[in-house]
Amino acid sequence: MPARLAPRERAILLIGGSGFIGSRLAARLAGAGHRVTVPTRRETNARDLLLLPQLDVVVADVHQPAQLRALMRDQDVVINLVGILNGRPAAFQRAHLALTESILDACHDTGVMRYLHMSALGADLFGPSHYLRSKGEAEARVRASELDWTIYRPSVVFGEGDHFLNLFAAMQRTLPLVPLAGANVRFQPVWVGDVAQAFEQGVLRADLIGQSLNLVGPQVYTLAELVRLAGRLSGHSRPIVSLPDGVARLQAMLMALLPNPPLTRDNLDSLRQDSIDPAGFPPQLGFAPAALEVVAPTYLRRDPRLDRWRHEAHHPAQR
Repeated sequence: MPARLAPRERAILLIGGSGFIGSRLAARLAGAGHRVTVPTRRETNARDLLLLPQLDVVVADVHQPAQLRALMRDQDVVINLVGILNGRPAAFQRAHLALTESILDACHDTGVMRYLHMSALGADLFGPSHYLRSKGEAEARVRASELDWTIYRPSVVFGEGDHFLNLFAAMQRTLPLVPLAGANVRFQPVWVGDVAQAFEQGVLRADLIGQSLNLVGPQVYTLAELVRLAGRLSGHSRPIVSLPDGVARLQAMLMALLPNPPLTRDNLDSLRQDSIDPAGFPPQLGFAPAALEVVAPTYLRRDPRLDRWRHEAHHPAQR
């Protein structure tokens, strides 16, 4: 029998807990005294979580209904953070829609009522990309369920270890210029720590049940402005060449041949619409989101002397 929890502590199943956002949320929930279970296909995927108190890493396949139901026994809250940015249409359907449907069914079968769902700003049944449409379909299923749900819809999420600003910084460290599709598309980036805090509030706050929360930062940027910011902070500013749609699609088609392409045609389709909310960060959450200009320098700015010392350490003959 599980240990008795304090009145404000919950047993939480965190699906997708080993990822960029999930690892931050897992640490935050465990640090608050909640008992957290993180399922993973391979324990090595969650090795950074193994030493956290109040947290159990369980090897399981959440796409298997029987294993999913077993994971939900004795849980108070289920959080689903699973999402992919690249893949074939069937992969989006499996990760976003089929898994969500399996989770909703398992919650119903095991009596878990509280469900927190990660979606995306711009998710829509009739959105321009497979990514946004599959996210929109999943949202529709969640809203139609009888669970006590809250849906979170972030714009692009940034923070240490992200695959967004870090990608642009890396490109400018190696390329003489940056060919950029969707240069004028607007984003409202939100810090990963604020996303984790918003989810943490959903664990205990009944007043957030039935709400869809658009998580955005305090400032709107074009994609070109974000690329320039990443280059400036990393010390490797490069010229930006805005690509017309036809050229961008040719570039994406060629990149699709890579094992983990940085740009796909579906990504380009998502760039047909802005990822912003003029209403700003949800006031009901009770805190203001961090500014990108404050956080990004803490992980993008690098001292050129450190780069030189690293180079000399790896190439001693050149000293």
